[in-house]
Amino acid sequence: MDEHMILCPYCRAELKEGAGSCPHCRRSFAGRNPTGALPVGTLLAGRYTVGEMLSIDGEGILYRGMENRGRFRVTIKEYLPITLSAERGTDYQLRPKPGSEVLLKTTRMDFGDLYRSIQRITPATGLEAVLDVVEANNTVYAVLENPGGVPLDQWLDKRRKLVTPEEACAMLQPVFNGVAAMHQVGLVHRGICPENIRVLENGRARLTGYATIGLRTAGSGLHGQLYEGYSAPEQYSAVEFEGRYTDVYSLSAVFYRMVCGQSPVPAAQRMVTDSNPSAHTVNPAVPVYVSDALDLGLRLDPASRIQTVPQLARALASPEAAEEEARTLHAAGRRRAREDLKGKRPTLSLTAILTGILILLAVLTLLTLWNLLGQTQPSAEPAPSSSEADSAPSAVTVHYVPDFVGMSYAQIQNNRQYTGIYLFYVTEAYSDSAPAGTVLTQEPAAGAAITEGDNPTIRLVISKGPEMVEMPNTIGFTQEGAIRELESRGLVPSCFMVVNDGSYASGCVVACSVEPGTMVEAGSTIVVYIAADRDVQITATPDAPPEDAESQAASTAPAPDEEPPAE
Repeated sequence: MDEHMILCPYCRAELKEGAGSCPHCRRSFAGRNPTGALPVGTLLAGRYTVGEMLSIDGEGILYRGMENRGRFRVTIKEYLPITLSAERGTDYQLRPKPGSEVLLKTTRMDFGDLYRSIQRITPATGLEAVLDVVEANNTVYAVLENPGGVPLDQWLDKRRKLVTPEEACAMLQPVFNGVAAMHQVGLVHRGICPENIRVLENGRARLTGYATIGLRTAGSGLHGQLYEGYSAPEQYSAVEFEGRYTDVYSLSAVFYRMVCGQSPVPAAQRMVTDSNPSAHTVNPAVPVYVSDALDLGLRLDPASRIQTVPQLARALASPEAAEEEARTLHAAGRRRAREDLKGKRPTLSLTAILTGILILLAVLTLLTLWNLLGQTQPSAEPAPSSSEADSAPSAVTVHYVPDFVGMSYAQIQNNRQYTGIYLFYVTEAYSDSAPAGTVLTQEPAAGAAITEGDNPTIRLVISKGPEMVEMPNTIGFTQEGAIRELESRGLVPSCFMVVNDGSYASGCVVACSVEPGTMVEAGSTIVVYIAADRDVQITATPDAPPEDAESQAASTAPAPDEEPPAE
């Protein structure tokens, strides 16, 4: 395909860049998107055609789109924060509002870093794949797969009966796995809710709706996007720390909605008066252990909540695991209570101090008068001998090792609470999933008890970031040969068939998403374009079945999600 060609986002026919309409399906592109959004038919990065706007939030705009080389549908998320950006001109360059220059720049970097991190761990079973991250128009675009399916909230509304816990566990298992993969690289989703989970034709669920921390935290400077009933209480304050347990709360709320038929009481309301009923109370068919596990996952205090997604998944699937989580959290709560009590020191008011001084002066005056009258004082109790003092038991201070995995080593070094207690022995290792400087493993494990006087050395393995490899030249290779070559260098090939007009050898590589000689991260996904047999029309990705009859039609047929063109 000519680099100045685009695909009609409605019927996929080839058009010249800048075309205002499609002569094949007779759709006009003008006025399809609102002012400020990219027009339908815009060519992005020489590779993607922008389609109609799907939605807008405080962080940006989501568009339909087409990948021109592989001729498959994508979605495109443009970073365009409405509270920080000025109105766009005809050049569509993103410009900051006066006074928002620094904040716009930093949040734009956060947006790009987020989607690049997700790109490194997708495609994953339970996560919407990030295919590309593009910088253009003074902003950043994330190109996402089009996963299909329907949103979970719509799926639940059409369902006539409640989902059983067993069915919910099976449906959400890919999402549990995907969120756990995000947590392993230090990412927190913060927007898990039925609206952002799609149910595919096979009944399994997939998580979408990525966003930066600013969009999902109140008071961050962006026009926030919180989900009533599903956002955790710590998300309602910009000063509260959010972590893996934040997603545990949201996943528990989604599971609660599936098995109870209603969402939990919103966290902001629960913090005033916690009146959220247990799942077993709402639906007696829910086993008590499942209800107890959901209560542990929906606790308002993050420290008293189930901490990780694998722990939540096990507790929802097993009575023994749910009971073990309850015991562990109860013991941890008692330990925190003891430590809080030990850390408290009584404070004396000025009145109490003056009263004590007056009493002491009165006692001294009486003793002086007694001595003057020749009276002897009562003998004092004998002081304990040195041997007795030595044998008295001394208080032993016990420290419990924090969970350093996923934290930045710089964050640990700058925290006197850690450096004042522990010594750190650090080694490094490559990681294709964790950013450089992130803690990969620790020894002793989190929660281990260290008595004061022991050698409090913590061994940490720190990520050096991904290993970089050189992209080979695979143009002309057969599909099998290209896969072998890329995999031998630690790269992950993802093959797509492209239309072949006879200019290419069938079954051979036409192009790749990365130019030969480019240094890329080991483990990166490389899109490999394979020439199809001559005259074969390619309208869907090769690893996904056609959604309906439209995907088997010629490329000039209207898209299944659009109404037929007017005559």
